[in-house]
Amino acid sequence: MNMNETILQPRMRKYLVKCTLVAALGGLLFGFDTAVISGTEQSLRVLFDGEYQKLSQVFGTVNFWHGLAIASALIGTIVGAMRFGKLADTYGRRKLLMIIGVLYFISAIGSALAYDLSSFVLFRFVGGVGVGGASVISPMYIAEISPAKFRGRLVAITQFNIVLGILLAFVSNYLIAGFELGAVTWRWMFGVEALPALLFFLFLFTIPRSPRWLLVKGYVDEAKKVLSQVGTDSGSIEDEVAEIQNTLKTDERNKGETIFKRRYYKPLFLAISIAAFNQLSGINAVMYFAPRIFGMSGFGESAALLGSVGVGLVNLAVTMFAISIIDRFGRKKLMLFGSIGYLVSLGLIAFTFYSYDSEFRLVHELQQGLRDGSDLASAMTSAATGGSIIMWSLFLFVAAHAFGQGTVIWVFISEIFPNKVRGKGVSLASSTLWIMAALISWTFPMFAEESGGKIFTFYWVSMLLQLLWVVFVMPETKGISLEDMEKKLNLNDEK
Repeated sequence: MNMNETILQPRMRKYLVKCTLVAALGGLLFGFDTAVISGTEQSLRVLFDGEYQKLSQVFGTVNFWHGLAIASALIGTIVGAMRFGKLADTYGRRKLLMIIGVLYFISAIGSALAYDLSSFVLFRFVGGVGVGGASVISPMYIAEISPAKFRGRLVAITQFNIVLGILLAFVSNYLIAGFELGAVTWRWMFGVEALPALLFFLFLFTIPRSPRWLLVKGYVDEAKKVLSQVGTDSGSIEDEVAEIQNTLKTDERNKGETIFKRRYYKPLFLAISIAAFNQLSGINAVMYFAPRIFGMSGFGESAALLGSVGVGLVNLAVTMFAISIIDRFGRKKLMLFGSIGYLVSLGLIAFTFYSYDSEFRLVHELQQGLRDGSDLASAMTSAATGGSIIMWSLFLFVAAHAFGQGTVIWVFISEIFPNKVRGKGVSLASSTLWIMAALISWTFPMFAEESGGKIFTFYWVSMLLQLLWVVFVMPETKGISLEDMEKKLNLNDEK
């Protein structure tokens, strides 16, 4: 490398980091959009009660329809995750990220101004399509602009930003509630997302198109220019272009390969299992309904929102720690400790809801003005212990998720499929996760209304099954080449 290239290198790296951070903003908005609903959920329950009542006379219950309204964004994520990958191949990664930014903006403004249940569900669905698209396109774009030696760390920024976005949503909800805006508080909680969505859209004009996509479309000179801008050594650009083009030829040959061949049943089972267990833990129920869960255990409105901020902080801190050790300790060990943490925390939560059910219900009725306030002090005292157990158990639960499933799932899934079907395998696992997330979030209000103990017992049983799966079924993938992994899973036999 000559002196000019040496001088330019720091500038190239800054440009690469800038492009990565802009694309990863899609992940931050993903996390924000996912968690912002938690602060608005109980207001929406009251606001749309009349419509829920009318719908429940035709089919289902009030909580069935409320669960559907809350889960509407997750239904949109299924559509976004399934469709945006193919659209990105046609129109480009950057253009699809711009569309995602527009979807986030429309969803934020539309949800904030929603005038009835139908309009709210529609705009939340639109935002969900953006979330699903971002879950596919943001890491795809970052992987395609990153030199191999930086790729792992740069792609991990997307996961970090998702968790950061969740925390920011909890903090935003708490701060907005502190302004005591009354009936429009929930509208502001949704509306604030419009500003970062607009900035995301505008910043996308400052980053290049994906070099891989440019080569697919025949823009070879522009692809070389982008590779140079993001730090590829000038002497290596031709080799990099040749390598990408060879990969594209291989991908083209593998287009017709189906993932439903018998030889792929084992990785398919492993991927679908870990994706299903991810949501059967109840993690999305906690993220979507954290203030309600705190409220069910005797916390007031402000304290419940502050408790949610604690959930977000724990999630962020443990995710950062787990990412730093996953390659040292392995995927299976993290999943093992995470599963044990699930069982301890969910067991404590379920037991506490059963043990303090009458005290929690009394405090809730007193706070809602449904009973004489003279009993409030004694009720608060008797429920305080139970509330503290719930709070610390929720923190432990989120830590267990971040340490195990939250960090391991996408690394593990990407390692168990052969190259020729990896994209299809990851896509199917992603769809499984989003479908399960929608079902868990949809059903939580129905079961939680009757008893917090029952729904958390169900999650506990599910995580007991996960522990058995980790111990007896899950293979360790740390330090194993993709070729050796195929041998380990017996994928070399053509069937």
